[in-house]
Amino acid sequence: MRVTAFKSALAAVTLCLSGTAVAEKVVISIESWRAEDQAIWDDLILPVFEAQNPDIDVQFKPTTATEYNAALNARLAGGTAGDIITCRPFDNALAMYDAGSLADIKGLEGLSNFSDVAKAAWSTDAGDATFCVPMASVIHAFMYNKDAFAELKLEVPTTEAEFYAVLDAIKADGTYVPMAMGTKDAWEAATMGYTNVGPAYWGGEEGRLGLISGDAKFTDEGFVEGFRQMAKWTPYLGNGFQAQGYTDSQNLFTLGRAAIYPTGSWEITGFQENADFELGAFAPPKKDADSACYISDHTDIGIGMNAATKNKEQVMKFLAWTTSAEFAELLTNAAPGFFSLSQHDINVENALAQEFVAMRGQCEATIRVAHQILSRGEPALGNQLWTITANVINGSLSPEDAGKEAQANLDGWYKP
Repeated sequence: MRVTAFKSALAAVTLCLSGTAVAEKVVISIESWRAEDQAIWDDLILPVFEAQNPDIDVQFKPTTATEYNAALNARLAGGTAGDIITCRPFDNALAMYDAGSLADIKGLEGLSNFSDVAKAAWSTDAGDATFCVPMASVIHAFMYNKDAFAELKLEVPTTEAEFYAVLDAIKADGTYVPMAMGTKDAWEAATMGYTNVGPAYWGGEEGRLGLISGDAKFTDEGFVEGFRQMAKWTPYLGNGFQAQGYTDSQNLFTLGRAAIYPTGSWEITGFQENADFELGAFAPPKKDADSACYISDHTDIGIGMNAATKNKEQVMKFLAWTTSAEFAELLTNAAPGFFSLSQHDINVENALAQEFVAMRGQCEATIRVAHQILSRGEPALGNQLWTITANVINGSLSPEDAGKEAQANLDGWYKP
């Protein structure tokens, strides 16, 4: 009886102590639109932080991407949003900061590990406040079927002339559609076409910042030449490309029916799962052998603090960790194709991801041309470029008129 009573008492004390320990652990949660990354955070990233910070329990609680903005804004307004906010770039996150929903974290020491271009996506126009840690970018380029290139004895192109010579050879052979892209959904035309190869003609950041300052216009030769390149793509997209949507293009490529896919690094994981051939990647072609190479290394994901959080100390500790080399390497290898924006030297394990990230050392970096400041008009210039570029490829709009339409958008509302 005494032994039984002692064990019962001991169990009660143990349970009480255990309950106290659990109660003292601070729980913080992360809002995100990337529900597909649940296992990545739960199994690969958060356990590393929690092992170093056993008093903090971090929970990843994503919302479906298409519902994220509305759902997050509703939770912020109702005071039920998570402590940590995953931030989309530029105006979306800026609006949350202006509304008082995101805290200014400019004083976070680890932000020095990021370039001004990276921080610009989550800073005020004047740069006097930064509200999200730059977390990941996606790199625009081309993927190709290595087996098809070997079969047709093709070399990876580096210049515009070589690029079209390769496309001509693929088309002449007839086994493969030269490039898998359609215009039905329109956004690919601008995102994977115009803003992919265009920087080589408008000079990357020089041209993009020129539009913001007013020193450049879409009617300038470089921006019009970007549209001319889109018109030159038309013969290589295969029959019926006008009715071909994004998923159609993905399937055309992964099924081995197209040799080249203008795309971005975000496709790496899905394509490696679905393609039964070896994948390669090459950078957007240079104008000529003596010209610079440019890539759109687009700021895509940031992470910040809910200004209303009751756990500021714990959140700042987590955000400080996201500026570290350890986090940069974990994220880059857990989600191949989403590359850390930090300046740390990290090891990239995925071979195809290595090909993309190597472009950073070979090419000058820029971002999508209309994403910073220039899409605040109506219609948003970024969205208008979808339609304009698709129409150029479809042959219903000339490159020169495309430049005029884009500039008319800016002239209608924007004063540099």
